[in-house]
Amino acid sequence: MLQKLNNFEELCLSFKWNIPEFYNIASDTVDQDNYKNRIALINFLQDGKIEEWSFIDIKRSANKLANIFDHFHLEANARVGIILGQCPETAIAHMACFKSGKISIPLFNLFGTDALHYRLLNSRASLVICDNVGLNKIFEIKDRLPDLKKIICIDSNDEKSNVFNFKKLLEQASDSYITKKTKSSDPALIIYTSGTTGGPKGALLPHRSLLGHIPGVEIPHEFLSSSEPVKDLFWTPADWAWIGGLFDVLLPAWHFGIPVVSYRSQKFDPEVTFDLISKLEIKNTFLPPTALKMMKSFNPSKTLKDLKLRTVGSGGEALGEDLLEWGKQILGVGINEFYGQTECNLTVSNCGAIMPTKQGSIGKPVPGHEVRIVNEKGEFIKEPGLDGEIIVKSDTPVSFLKYWENDEATNEKVKNGWLHTGDFAYKDEEGYFYFKGREDDIINTSGYRVGPSEVEDAILSHPEVSMVAVIGVPDKLRGQIIKAFIVPSDQSNVLTQNDKLKQSIQNHVKLKLAVHEYPRLIVFVSELPLTTTGKIIRKDLRENNQ
Repeated sequence: MLQKLNNFEELCLSFKWNIPEFYNIASDTVDQDNYKNRIALINFLQDGKIEEWSFIDIKRSANKLANIFDHFHLEANARVGIILGQCPETAIAHMACFKSGKISIPLFNLFGTDALHYRLLNSRASLVICDNVGLNKIFEIKDRLPDLKKIICIDSNDEKSNVFNFKKLLEQASDSYITKKTKSSDPALIIYTSGTTGGPKGALLPHRSLLGHIPGVEIPHEFLSSSEPVKDLFWTPADWAWIGGLFDVLLPAWHFGIPVVSYRSQKFDPEVTFDLISKLEIKNTFLPPTALKMMKSFNPSKTLKDLKLRTVGSGGEALGEDLLEWGKQILGVGINEFYGQTECNLTVSNCGAIMPTKQGSIGKPVPGHEVRIVNEKGEFIKEPGLDGEIIVKSDTPVSFLKYWENDEATNEKVKNGWLHTGDFAYKDEEGYFYFKGREDDIINTSGYRVGPSEVEDAILSHPEVSMVAVIGVPDKLRGQIIKAFIVPSDQSNVLTQNDKLKQSIQNHVKLKLAVHEYPRLIVFVSELPLTTTGKIIRKDLRENNQ
């Protein structure tokens, strides 16, 4: 927990890590005696009904499932795939893994069979917990998963196929369980990267990773409280299968004894999002950039008076001035941008409560993290305004242990005690970081290095643009020129490829940025290629524009 200081530099100087030798995520959350009667989960059902789970409810159910794991004779560090959305069973499954010394694998419930097969085969998962939809997918690939021995389904069972019903199993098990004594460095989860560059890799995270996340959660959420008068309440549309949902929201909130709202949604709906935040009086939320853009398209100017938000954090793609200003007007709070990766999350952030926010900046290094920028030779860049690769000192407790059974990729990621992100940024004279993009995304045009984010921000501020992605395409004269793929607000422009609108957007960017940064090529499209976490897959656009 951070000291509530009003000066960011003083906060950084006074901060020291306190990571115990022995630590378990479950012991630090659901096992806390002083939390047991508090509400842990507010489960918002599809029919509009609400069910509440206390910390002791989650603990007892997790104890039962941990006993089931032992009954199944799962070995130490056995991998357990969890193919579920935001629901109580997901949280219970993770806690049972932590309690019993197993390694949980959060898996997106909208994954297809190929994606599931790759991850379950690579991790050699011996058990899977899923719903009926996931079960049907597992049946298609089960014969090609030699290590998979047991399947637990939350809404059906087929004992002939070695499928057990979640509820029936728990009814038969004891709710007493002594949580295993784990070291803080022991593995707890494998979270597969979203695969924006190359194939997905399994980032092996230790139990201490939760403690490592705490400063990076407190900074964008302007310090956290589980008691009056603040009484925080968290929700995010980000699925708990990803680090943004699990470690930016669910687990850190429970570390503080703060309740979390769970809502099972197959597709992001901005109208439902506004209603949910209003009805349940959500205080804190992580809203990915894609979600914010969709919310802005749904509600571009109408002010909502009944939101009770205290903090909004966002990260994954840069936000533009237009979107940040919209957030202040419609959401009623400033949006604190932050930066991180699955392998080393929440290392740079803004905190509007104690530091001035700057347009286009992702903030400053979070207390406890050493973050630098290096040039192509690996030398630290000290001059403001010069871009280079973001690197993070790898001895931070938030850092992953390694890539699962991929030493070559691990050694490429971590060199000489520094974790290389592959992301480019620059700093200003006050130490604020400005994200430019991944190395492959940087556009070299007429001798200038242009990050896609700043061009996308400018284009997105045009009133007739809904979403956008830009890439560099080869050009004999300029090396590369900027090409924009734009989802227009009026979809009829996709069919007509409206030249007048294209010229309007180009002139708009010239005024906002510079002549060399406007998109010389524009294509109107109905949708953009996105990862399952909502990030733009620019490599797909580049591959189709060779």
